[in-house]
Amino acid sequence: MRLHVHQWGSGPRVVLVHGVLLGGREAWRAQRPLTERWTLLAPDRPGHGKSPDGVQDFEVDADLIAEQVLDEPAHLVGLSYGAIVAMLAAARRPEIVRTLTVVEPPAAGLVRGDEVVDAWDAELRRFLDGPLDDPREVFKAFFPLAGVPLPIPDPVPETLRRGARALVGMRPPGDADLPLDVLAEADFPVLVVTGGHRPEYEIIADAIADGVGARREIVRGMGHLVPDTGAPFNELLEGFLKHGE
Repeated sequence: MRLHVHQWGSGPRVVLVHGVLLGGREAWRAQRPLTERWTLLAPDRPGHGKSPDGVQDFEVDADLIAEQVLDEPAHLVGLSYGAIVAMLAAARRPEIVRTLTVVEPPAAGLVRGDEVVDAWDAELRRFLDGPLDDPREVFKAFFPLAGVPLPIPDPVPETLRRGARALVGMRPPGDADLPLDVLAEADFPVLVVTGGHRPEYEIIADAIADGVGARREIVRGMGHLVPDTGAPFNELLEGFLKHGE
């Protein structure tokens, strides 16, 4: 499978890995001001945007990102499910990664046994096992679960319809076995960001930051959609990227 990669701007390369529902172009729409100083590369993971259909699997997606997009040194940024993909891709090619930024990774498996996270992970798994054929019903259940503070669009655009279809058969994020030891030993700095809206994300992010010795930040205002805060996230991200230049 060949991933479609959106590209904007000029300057050092920044690879942006989106989460579920939205493809690369839509998920990172608020980062366009960075194109004045950075080359943004936003791949569409399988089943999203202009890439071919495919079942979402963080291991498979990490291989695709590592092989097709990390072909020269770049900063790596991942949101939600894409944050898990980004961490796995970074562990596959640590010599290529300049910095790694992960935003709201739902990696519940890292803190297995935590009562709050386990309950949330079980709820997410029930959602993924349920009927996913009606996009509006999918969003009605998923938006509160993920912490998306947006109304359900009416009519539902095709981009979101395709994203809803891509949830069918998706490998649950809680199954991810993240190589924190490899990331801790890598030469690149790591930034872990959350939106300060659900305790589950905070618990997971704290575990990642502790495990790899990462910088830890919270950017409030848009719940799970931290990049949509625009300037607050962009300023934090850009300041961090400069550490890897």
